[in-house]
Amino acid sequence: MKGPIGVFDSGFGGLSVLADLQLALPDADFVYLGDNARAPYGTRSFEAVYQFTLQAVTRLFEMGCPLVILACNTASAKALRSIQQRDLPLLAPERRVLGVIRPTAEAVGDLSRTGVVGVLGTPGTIASGSYTIEVEKLHPGFHVVAEAAPMWVPLVEQGFSASDGADWFVREAVDRLLARDARLDTIILGCTHYPLLYPKIRAAVPERVAVVCQGPIVASSLCDYLRRHPEMDAAVSRGGVTRYFTTDVARDFARLAGVFLGREVEAAHIAL
Repeated sequence: MKGPIGVFDSGFGGLSVLADLQLALPDADFVYLGDNARAPYGTRSFEAVYQFTLQAVTRLFEMGCPLVILACNTASAKALRSIQQRDLPLLAPERRVLGVIRPTAEAVGDLSRTGVVGVLGTPGTIASGSYTIEVEKLHPGFHVVAEAAPMWVPLVEQGFSASDGADWFVREAVDRLLARDARLDTIILGCTHYPLLYPKIRAAVPERVAVVCQGPIVASSLCDYLRRHPEMDAAVSRGGVTRYFTTDVARDFARLAGVFLGREVEAAHIAL
């Protein structure tokens, strides 16, 4: 039986990834699930993030998704490996759960000339060390420096990403990262909220330093995955329909989703 691709995030950030997935796979069906009632995940424990993410993945499987994308760096960092290795074989061995960290780590190998890569992310993602592990494993000789930007997600979700006040918080975190290693020439935006701050981040970063957004990378990686796994590609329903669900107030989600998608959407409440 065919089903939609599930896209999960702790809140709104995954919508920035979903938008690129929709562009790359315009005929595919998607289900977006935001756990807004329990967001943000960035400061929660590994166990809490794992439990919340597993609940969301299970629900998306129940909704018929053959494949789920964790469009959340914190969930990818703190829950993906456990779900893939421990839960999936028992829960749904024929289905798949993919994250956003590995494809992003793979991509920086073609972008960095010096081999020094910076990461900006939530406290949870940075504390996990996931980007350091993945980048340095995939690209021997590379060095990763990372800094948490704990104020960036609230700025985006409260609608202040374009405000003058956001400039200070962006530059403060960027300056801390750049001070870590003068050879740094590539920065990964390790949170799916951060593309909404891209103009301010780009203005705070020297021109010689590349700034990497995850959406296009994850979309390209998923297309490649489906090409390499025709059985999974065949399991994806094709109608170009996307449904949106939130664990919080659907009306508020639909309105704020417009900040990420450029348009309001219809959403429904869901319990996990």
